Amino acid sequence: MTRVAAVDCGTNSIRLLVADAHPDTGELTELDRRMTIVRLGQGVDRTGRLAPEALERTFAACREYAAVIEEHGVERLRFVATSASRDAENREDFVRGVRDILGVEPEVVTGDQEAEFSFTGATRELAGRRDLHRPFLVVDIGGGSTEFVVGDDHVRAARSVDVGCVRMTERHLVRDGVVSDPPAEEQIAAMRADIEAALDRAEETVPLREARTLVGLAGSVTTVSAIAQDLPAYDSAAIHHSRVSRDRVREITDRLLHSTHAERAAVPSMHPGRVDVIAAGALVLLSIMERVGAEEVVVSEHDILDGIAFHAAAEAR
Repeated sequence: MTRVAAVDCGTNSIRLLVADAHPDTGELTELDRRMTIVRLGQGVDRTGRLAPEALERTFAACREYAAVIEEHGVERLRFVATSASRDAENREDFVRGVRDILGVEPEVVTGDQEAEFSFTGATRELAGRRDLHRPFLVVDIGGGSTEFVVGDDHVRAARSVDVGCVRMTERHLVRDGVVSDPPAEEQIAAMRADIEAALDRAEETVPLREARTLVGLAGSVTTVSAIAQDLPAYDSAAIHHSRVSRDRVREITDRLLHSTHAERAAVPSMHPGRVDVIAAGALVLLSIMERVGAEEVVVSEHDILDGIAFHAAAEAR
């Protein structure tokens, strides 16, 4: 067995997976999985730069993860950074900080690479399911971007577009420096139009409507599932491979868009770092389901992080 660690540093959160990987199959035995909301992408859409306080929050999480990685005796570490660091003018500050703390060069991957990792992580364990029909459409709704991947056993087409829960919130739901509580109808309409335009761009290269099973990844989707199930607390086991109907997603999205910060914060399964961005994330999910005609979304807790670990294990063979 090879002990690997994968770090996924996105616009809103940074996550760590430590696992033992079988040398031949790449099968993972999870040892540690954790997530920290760092909001690395704070203001990037407006300024084009990573804010000093966002970098420090991210580096603090990296120092915590470095201790976990050392404790587990990891043999191979792969650190992947996505939308926010890809867009920032000062991304070298980020790269240097990560290298100093963790001893590896962060890979600022392209949207297509991000999509490949997400597809691998989400579908590897779904391949034998007879109740799920191919091709799959894997949708990873991040903070700064959303990845669309269509494939069977392998990726057929992929596209990343700059629509995510943080970016949409900052672009459309913030007035005078604070998130509208709740947003006005014209703000919601502008955000919806932005999302629809992004879906048009995605459809230029990815046959979204050919998919027979929609698989949804990342915190916006898993939080919607937790709300749909009325979970008393966030429960990964209950959320993983749950199914949420389009009607239920529409109902939850409408409620989130018209609720106050306090009402969203009171949801038992809501992570504090998602309170201000979950409404935008839910609207992205609903818009996708309506565009592709998906009656339901299959929710996966295994995503780009697992894909990174799979690839790290394969490289260690």
